[in-house]
Amino acid sequence: MATYQYETNIHCESCIKAVSGFLNTTQINQWSVDIAHPAKVLTVATESLSSDEIKEIVEEAGFDATLLK
Repeated sequence: MATYQYETNIHCESCIKAVSGFLNTTQINQWSVDIAHPAKVLTVATESLSSDEIKEIVEEAGFDATLLK
């Protein structure tokens, strides 16, 4: 399983609710957003999606996502 982390502009509980409909899929095993962190870090665990595919999903939900290395 791969785990990716992204800097995002998901900054509150309402934002988390908005993106959850996009991230709650069978292809994503687990995800979380640390809204207390200055970079608003999104962590995603998946067995089948690439980092670019996850970025596209987040952007489709209306948020920015920059892969952290």
